[in-house]
Amino acid sequence: MKITMKKEQEKTKENIKGRILNGIVVSNAMTDTCTVLVTRFVKHQKYKKYYKVSKKFKVHDAGNTKKVGDKVEIKETKPISKDKHFAVVN
Repeated sequence: MKITMKKEQEKTKENIKGRILNGIVVSNAMTDTCTVLVTRFVKHQKYKKYYKVSKKFKVHDAGNTKKVGDKVEIKETKPISKDKHFAVVN
């Protein structure tokens, strides 16, 4: 019972530390870095219609394990470089 409570506490701590996003790898030409496209739906305030908004994030990928087209889960971390502040989870 104590083990499960510790795991639940760790999960809640991870959620507090930063965002977790899902996206698709668009580029992996850099060393230990890949570019991930994250798409989300936003509701227009006046017309109440949903539309897509996309943003590219530079993500730390140790060893260049991900390829173009892979679906990945990324997590916010402390800044790794000027542009990189996410890391690949899955």
